[in-house]
Amino acid sequence: MQPFIKEKLLNMTKKILFINQEMTPYVPETEMSKIGRDLPQKMQENGCEIRTFMPKWGNINERRGQLHEVIRLSGMNLIIDDTDHPLLIKVASIPQIRLQVYFIDNDDYFTKRQMTENKQGDEYPDNGERAIFFARGVLETVKKLRWSPDIIHCQGWMGAVVPLYVKTAYHDEPAFTNTRVITSLFQKQIKTDLGKNFKHCLEYRDVKADLLKHYNEKFDFFELGKLAIDYSDGVIEASDNVNAELLHYAEKKKLPTLRYTGEDYVAAYQDLYETICPK
Repeated sequence: MQPFIKEKLLNMTKKILFINQEMTPYVPETEMSKIGRDLPQKMQENGCEIRTFMPKWGNINERRGQLHEVIRLSGMNLIIDDTDHPLLIKVASIPQIRLQVYFIDNDDYFTKRQMTENKQGDEYPDNGERAIFFARGVLETVKKLRWSPDIIHCQGWMGAVVPLYVKTAYHDEPAFTNTRVITSLFQKQIKTDLGKNFKHCLEYRDVKADLLKHYNEKFDFFELGKLAIDYSDGVIEASDNVNAELLHYAEKKKLPTLRYTGEDYVAAYQDLYETICPK
């Protein structure tokens, strides 16, 4: 192996946690679901140690995908808006690429639902709570795995509250003390706001009302994007025609921001990983 290639691979030996909203072959192919599968595969092939999570959407065929529950990781209750919600962890593998995928599940939030919209095309009014449950479910499971990611890469708005929790509520957890967070912005976005109770539901540990007071009470896609960017270490324009205001917001904060690269994105993503987490 040529020396410069070997050095590139060694530098990329990082632990990366991918938090995906969508991922083929478990949901229909979209720009987001394709990147959700291909990016972890490429990083694994380049020598990275990875873990991949996504919601166990109700339209995922568990038998076809060969999902099974991981009993040792399940059983915790997450309290959101003063209500207990059991956390179920399932796992499956994509044998062709030797990629293991963890699924966050709950009967009320995921099993009995479609994805972010019902069959009539209406967004679920508790999508905000679902995003909170997903974020906390991922972070609690990573703790149980006794695995410390160097980088968390959030892809899709369902993971938008992860950066907040990593940098506040979970900052003192050994698994996340030195973790860097990247948020990918996609064209796909929510059309309605997340409800007047969303900020209250976000409160957990160090996430107090005072920390959230400068965000609007009406938590729409833009406000959710601001929240993600405020606690991220880098931002990626993962689609063409993403929300221009959010890109401007990230650049105004002088965050490392990767503009849209098209389908040939792997090398550029690697460079951003190295920029925010040199190792």
